[in-house]
Amino acid sequence: MAASRIISHPHRPFPPPPSETHAHSSINLNFALHPPKRCRFACVLRASLKENHLNDKGAADLFALPRPLTSTQLSDSVSDGPRLQVAYQGVPGAYSESAAQKAYPNCEAVPCPQFENAFQKVERWLVDRAVLPIENSLGGSIHRNYDLLLRHRLHIVGEVKYAVHHCLMANHGVQLEDLKRVLSHPQALAQCEHTLTKWGLVREAVDDTAGAAQYIAMHEVKDAGAVASSAAAKIYGLNILAQDIQDDCDNVTRFLMLAREPIIPGTDRPFKTSIVFSLEEGPGILFKALAVFALRQINLSKIESRPLRNSPLRMADDNSNGSPKYFDYLFYVDFEASMADPTAQNALRHLNEFATFLRVLGSYPMDTSTV
Repeated sequence: MAASRIISHPHRPFPPPPSETHAHSSINLNFALHPPKRCRFACVLRASLKENHLNDKGAADLFALPRPLTSTQLSDSVSDGPRLQVAYQGVPGAYSESAAQKAYPNCEAVPCPQFENAFQKVERWLVDRAVLPIENSLGGSIHRNYDLLLRHRLHIVGEVKYAVHHCLMANHGVQLEDLKRVLSHPQALAQCEHTLTKWGLVREAVDDTAGAAQYIAMHEVKDAGAVASSAAAKIYGLNILAQDIQDDCDNVTRFLMLAREPIIPGTDRPFKTSIVFSLEEGPGILFKALAVFALRQINLSKIESRPLRNSPLRMADDNSNGSPKYFDYLFYVDFEASMADPTAQNALRHLNEFATFLRVLGSYPMDTSTV
């Protein structure tokens, strides 16, 4: 059976004929672009493949994937299936590791030094899934992962919300008044900004929270502490000087669960769908794009704009001497509906009529648990 592709056949009208959808579902998560609109974005995608050292044939082989999972199979894989290997960014003790274990309780969590390494491990079949942060209730969006969602061809198959409790830790024998600086991930430092300012500590950014704890312990630093989890303090033998130092007690990070195969959306539970699209410049064009959801009573839970990489500036008309006129942006939107719902399908058909680029990143069960 032919595998699901990111972009549908370029010369066929939207939507594709029913015979080309998977036998297990009549829903196709891919949207064709009108041929004149596709050229610039095809160049961008080819540039992204080149950045990852993949030619077109290699990309085709890499993404020749099995049929999509059902949402039932996704749930079964958590409790009854073989032990999954799940990539996360950071070292043992990172919040991402805890989120991976919450998403897949029986998994083997596999640390990665950078976000992109986690994407690559899934694409290369070195692990089964990845769990990566996308937004925090205090620090906002993790822009790097939005960019990587477009560059790579993984599918969002779920989300998990994780309550973050930051601790200030240091080596044994070091007191709070001995500290001059504190190390942590930029997001963690931002989430504790007022508390750290009150203590007069100089903030130094590192790649991840647990990595900061690891560095403090390995180098036996006496004038610096780390902001990390209590699990990291236990792993690296550090003393917790203060707990729950985040500025707001409602500090929650939302993580995405990524896989090589999409899941087939259902209507048996609340679903969320994530898309990315681009628009031509013009008065009210973004309003028009968002109106396709409002007209159908579909709630938007997230909207994020990111500059179009490799083509950040669009040139003006000839009568403006070719000077830059405005920036090109991609819009990432999450809406609360399943792609199994005809209303959601109609909304995207409507959006596809005037979007210059449209891609469904995933339609997946919402995390409705309390954190």
